[in-house]
Amino acid sequence: MFNEKQTRQIQSKGIGIETIEMQLTNFRNGFPFAKLDRPAIVGDGIEKLDDNTLGSYINLFDKETKNLKVIKFVPASGAASRMFKNLYEFLEDSKISGRSDMDSFSDKGFNSVYNFLYSNWKFAFYKDLNAVLEKDGFHLKQLFRDQDYSVIIDYLLNDKGLGYGNLPKGLLKFHDYNDGARVPLEEHLVEAINYGRSGNVANVHFTVSPEHLTKFQEQVEKVKEMYEDRFGIKFHISFSMQKPSTDTIAVDMDNEPFVDKDGNLLFRPGGHGALIENLNDLDGDIVFIKNIDNVVPDRLKDETTKYKKAIGGFLLSVQNELFNHLVKLDQENPGKDALAAAKKFAEEKIKISIPEDYYLLSESARKDYLISQLNKPIRVCGMVKNEGEPGGGPFWVQNSKGEVSLQIVESSQVDQNDPEQKEISNAATHFNPVDLVCGIKNYKGESFDLHAFVDPETGFISVKSKDGKNLKAQELPGLWNGAMANWITFFVEVPIITFNPVKTVNDLLREQHQPE
Repeated sequence: MFNEKQTRQIQSKGIGIETIEMQLTNFRNGFPFAKLDRPAIVGDGIEKLDDNTLGSYINLFDKETKNLKVIKFVPASGAASRMFKNLYEFLEDSKISGRSDMDSFSDKGFNSVYNFLYSNWKFAFYKDLNAVLEKDGFHLKQLFRDQDYSVIIDYLLNDKGLGYGNLPKGLLKFHDYNDGARVPLEEHLVEAINYGRSGNVANVHFTVSPEHLTKFQEQVEKVKEMYEDRFGIKFHISFSMQKPSTDTIAVDMDNEPFVDKDGNLLFRPGGHGALIENLNDLDGDIVFIKNIDNVVPDRLKDETTKYKKAIGGFLLSVQNELFNHLVKLDQENPGKDALAAAKKFAEEKIKISIPEDYYLLSESARKDYLISQLNKPIRVCGMVKNEGEPGGGPFWVQNSKGEVSLQIVESSQVDQNDPEQKEISNAATHFNPVDLVCGIKNYKGESFDLHAFVDPETGFISVKSKDGKNLKAQELPGLWNGAMANWITFFVEVPIITFNPVKTVNDLLREQHQPE
């Protein structure tokens, strides 16, 4: 199928031919829809913590993490360009029409651009924008009087000014403080001091795009010592990039490999599911996962810290009990009492459906079965009440074996043409804001091979374009969807204040992102 040049291209990425063949099969056959059993709700799949339980989990977390390595894992490869979609459209329209005056806002649906411009002083990057304009002889007040708005936007987005459209989201100024503005990278460092530390060391790992690595490293060097001195702590900050071996081949609309004019195959990034590789490389006991743009100023961090520690304590509580059972099961002859206790724990706490033929098995086979079900990585996922924000929902999902487990499911994984499945999907009361804490070591202190717990049938296929031609792209099973499908999973309700993403630049105008 592939010529010598294309074969070398595949090998240079570290991708096996069998992997490419599997991806091509996925394009031809598609991915099956998730089979929803019912939505997970409070009392049936989602835990709600009362004040006493919340406090006990926080105390447990504070006590036990003194002797554990805690890591804060932050996917940070997102480009900022999507934040400025409407600004780009306005800029392009003004070039074509020659208009960037007041009337063009309402006439052409650019109300969000109007809100951006006439709230410009509220953004943390306002002073920087004003400075680069004045350097080239422009003045904001005069530009507003002349209704020459395209100059302001041009200097914000492009390299003649701040170049924000070409930067990663993690390096834009989000929040203003008396001593200066902070970018999201800095807010995550401060968060790590509150709940992502091991003793006097805060461990933070960012996954970044190769083209932005140097800029992230420069920002760290710029601020690291300042925060260490201010908070009396040491940072261990590391970076990784999505591996070329996780790229997926693109195909044309006939599901044949897409070949460019030079005869090269086209590969595309495998999506956030590829980050299971980066997570797998970490050596940590407890790993928190949170997106780069979900940050708040210091005045609102207390609630986030409280619930991060609480779900961390929840994880440790479950893990301690789980490890006790596994240590007993690991004995040569654990005995009936140990088997019965582990089975009860698996059914009542982990919500594992024990098969009917379990009691037909020998004691040795029962032991092996229970170990196979319990010796898995654990994730505790924060769930917020659904108030219209996008995000994967919590559901009880049935797999091909008829087993039902808790899963995070995106709307694209649901068959919207099936009335029953659509009804279950619409009944979801919560969603996951990418708020996870993970236990990635087993009861012996060994790191799990996380590849072993991925469901390969939960990928995504979308239509893109290249050089004016349509193509199909394939994303790997999502990091918190299929990549963790076979983990032990718990959902815990957390307050909406812990979720404050910045998807568009005007989100920074929300009260949560403004100074007090």
